[in-house]
Amino acid sequence: MARNKDTSKKNRLVKAGKTSRSVPTWVIQRTNRGVRSNPKQRRWRQRKLKLK
Repeated sequence: MARNKDTSKKNRLVKAGKTSRSVPTWVIQRTNRGVRSNPKQRRWRQRKLKLK
């Protein structure tokens, strides 16, 4: 079943979800728009994770 996952796989999914966040607005302001986007950000429909 889909809901029965290994703990290690769950942790990897949680980490991937956290790293996919956008850059906070205060960081954009602090760097004078030097940092605008997160290079590791991904869309859940376009790019899939290669987890084992």
